[in-house]
Amino acid sequence: MTAAFIGHRNIIPANIENELRKTVEQLISVGYNKFIMGAHGEFDKMALAVCRSVREEHPEIEIEVVLTNLEGRLKKDEYGYDPYHDVKTVIFDIEEVYYKQRIMASNRRMVDLCDTLICYVDTDLYYFQSCSKRVYNYAKRKGVNIINLYKI
Repeated sequence: MTAAFIGHRNIIPANIENELRKTVEQLISVGYNKFIMGAHGEFDKMALAVCRSVREEHPEIEIEVVLTNLEGRLKKDEYGYDPYHDVKTVIFDIEEVYYKQRIMASNRRMVDLCDTLICYVDTDLYYFQSCSKRVYNYAKRKGVNIINLYKI
């Protein structure tokens, strides 16, 4: 089974990493073996770090990072280091999507591929529609199981 991660670019609570770890470990205990996340923002970075850490005890899990352009892969050439050397990376077929909408398109595709969405989304945002909130609502309409760590 597959879990995906989406969340706001910035994270404030300090305890969210512990809750994220508990959630990932709980999903592994019930059969989840693939975790997909993007490459933008603090929540994505935290999800990747937690999954890498948990994989030390569960080497069978697969971690996949969704890139929205080749920039993430080109960092290897520019800096001599590949930040994704130990995980699978993919770029969904989104070249035709306006570049400012590529994160949204990739996040929706992750929702289409997952059984559970682990997120950090303020669902009470009334003053604007964040990308994360729109994808959260998309997952809700699709009936995807959602674990929202924002309220914890």
